[in-house]
Amino acid sequence: MTTSWTLLRVLRDRDAGLYLAAVVVSGFGDSALFLASGVWVKDLTGSDGLAALCMLAMWAPTLAGPALGTIADRVRRKPLLVGLNAGLAALLPTLCTVDSAGGLWLLFTVLLVYGAAEVVHDAAESALVTAAIGAERRGDFNGLRMAVTEGMKLVAPLTGAGLYTACGGPAVACLDAGTFAVAAGLYALLRVREERPVRSGGSWREETVAGVRHLWGHPGLRPLVRAGGATMLLTALCSTTLYAVVDRLGHSPAYTGVLYAVQGAGSVTAGLVSGAALRRLGALRFAAAGIALTALAVAARAVPWDAVALASSAAGGLGLPCVLVAAFTAVQRETPGPLLGRATATASTLVFTPNVIGLGVGAGLVGLAPPAVLLPVYGLALLGTAASLAQRAESASRTAARSPSDANPA
Repeated sequence: MTTSWTLLRVLRDRDAGLYLAAVVVSGFGDSALFLASGVWVKDLTGSDGLAALCMLAMWAPTLAGPALGTIADRVRRKPLLVGLNAGLAALLPTLCTVDSAGGLWLLFTVLLVYGAAEVVHDAAESALVTAAIGAERRGDFNGLRMAVTEGMKLVAPLTGAGLYTACGGPAVACLDAGTFAVAAGLYALLRVREERPVRSGGSWREETVAGVRHLWGHPGLRPLVRAGGATMLLTALCSTTLYAVVDRLGHSPAYTGVLYAVQGAGSVTAGLVSGAALRRLGALRFAAAGIALTALAVAARAVPWDAVALASSAAGGLGLPCVLVAAFTAVQRETPGPLLGRATATASTLVFTPNVIGLGVGAGLVGLAPPAVLLPVYGLALLGTAASLAQRAESASRTAARSPSDANPA
């Protein structure tokens, strides 16, 4: 009841509602294009390797996250968000000219720019949230954002695939352009008062390093971000076993869609309860609990039984978002406004880059050992990550509980 009431308060907030609406429409377009671009390249070239490069092009700019995030600290965030969305809305229709393998250079260039713009966009959006959403509701807002993002992943890829089949890649690009145009309008409606950022006088490199130094030097943020990166690495390793798991269950590869849908439903649920759980448990315990649940889900996936596979997918979907919501909410809470864009982008790089590494390494490991061997190992590593974070939470609680006389005995 308390959770429902708090979520309603967030949804009734005008700026929060506009934010979430923008996330819904742009996230829908993102997910649709993410799937369609690979299929598009596959159809034009017949190459699996070139199709996989679409994912790489969109993810690669994350490696430059700290530097790109500095942009979000040098200008006002609301006009930046409007401009980024309007710019992508204008850029994507150029893909309508791609009708042969010779035009793929344009597709990959647009995807690279798209990925870079998304890094800056996420940094600016997270920074602007602190001005638009009260501190007491940010956990609920970030949870809702996670819920609607995951919800879009349940329907947008199917829509994109259907549109691509019926009308081709240019139609999907135009759909995505339309969602960015709508998002630009929604961000323009935000009632947020921002002061023009004061330049530090340092170079771009010095400003970037300042954001990295703040994040990694903060005793509360460093363990959360480190745990987030470790969790994404291990779950990426786990994800590479999915087709082998489905094969052991005796199903066709299409059954992966069922498991993804169940996992997505779990993530939506996690997003809805994250705010209340953060308030009750605190960031470290909440993240540790989510990682522990993910560990059990990963290990259970080694059991070749449909009911267990479905339950583990739901549990994994419920557990994985916890560390992400905890980490990025903590970054918003513990970072000064002028540094928030850089700190958020740095956190994104440290948390999500291991995902790409895990996919590459896991693809090699899955050919060397069966899921029954790999998945329990990944689960144990996740459990160790959760235990380390929980131990840090207990240590922090004991330190906070000590009285001044205990800390400074006479």
